[in-house]
Amino acid sequence: MTDEGISIAARIDALADELIAREEMGEEWRAAMHAAPRHLFVPPVAWSGPYDRPGHVIDHEADAAGWLKAAYADHPIVTQIDDGETDVREGEGRVYSSSLSAPGAVMSFLDLLAPYPGDKVLEVGTGTGWTAALLSHRVGAGNVTSIEMDEVLLSTAAENLERAGHDPRLVRGDGLLGFADGAPYDRVHVTCGVYEIPYAWVEQTRPGGVIVLPWSPPFEPGHNIALTVTAKGTAIGGFSGGSSYMMARNQRHPDKPQVEPGRWRLSETDVDPRRVMRGGFGADVVIATLVPEAWSESEFGEESMTVQLWDRTSLAVVAGREVRQYGERNLWDEVEAAFFKWVEWGCPGRNRFGMTVTRDGRHVWLDSPDSPIG
Repeated sequence: MTDEGISIAARIDALADELIAREEMGEEWRAAMHAAPRHLFVPPVAWSGPYDRPGHVIDHEADAAGWLKAAYADHPIVTQIDDGETDVREGEGRVYSSSLSAPGAVMSFLDLLAPYPGDKVLEVGTGTGWTAALLSHRVGAGNVTSIEMDEVLLSTAAENLERAGHDPRLVRGDGLLGFADGAPYDRVHVTCGVYEIPYAWVEQTRPGGVIVLPWSPPFEPGHNIALTVTAKGTAIGGFSGGSSYMMARNQRHPDKPQVEPGRWRLSETDVDPRRVMRGGFGADVVIATLVPEAWSESEFGEESMTVQLWDRTSLAVVAGREVRQYGERNLWDEVEAAFFKWVEWGCPGRNRFGMTVTRDGRHVWLDSPDSPIG
């Protein structure tokens, strides 16, 4: 049978089999995938982002077979760029602002969320509406509230959900504030990257409930975490794998500061930056915690690496062993010091770290909430 002749049901089952084999999804979500066919949430024109080759436009009118194949591939599909200011056909802009996340990433988070039928769920970031549809099948549409800041995205999601036969409660608003009118929730499902975790989510979750989110600090990749809310009004949980999600609009990275002529501070490092930037996910957690508000960008060469670090006032550029730093902070020095803290602790992996969220903020810890590192 040609690819064009494969039925939607067969495509869904093939994708589900793949995700289950990789332990990214439990069998209990297969029925939800059939009840919320992914292609119903793919725009007619979008930007497909396969992991193993360059991204490209998918256009249902020009190539229906290619469009459908992308809909059931395990990779993200970008649906909005620069909050809608840039044509998605261009494939890039200042920032990707909405997407249909890769099925593996979606199902991994839903597995971590582990809702029971009948649970009340708040979803932060409606996007295309696909995860709201999956949750609607799992817990009942009347138990799902999905909040979205972008009016155009929310309107499109409503159309997609209606076409798929689901009717969750859709709310336009700032998801970082949660949605108190529907509280308390049994589960809070966050579909955008966040660095600072709003206490409103904890307040709006009943004791024993769970908040699942991609913690996306400025330094390096995101880290999946499931936080369980205690009877004392805190939320505690350990890191579980990683992901890369688009940042919540209110927490996007700042522009790099402009360096005044002659103001660079020049030095050299004895540390190969590749050892720091490739130290491992545990090192990334420590650096992200101990070097707050420092965004990073790396360019890999065959024998060297160039690293840029910045916050709103400071910038560091490391090329091989040469270090240039500018502004109020010596960001590379801070990163080196945090890296060696991680080394002194025995190079612990990501799964030994966790987080506690209180009214006063978030606190990352090693091995136990009683051992905070920052």
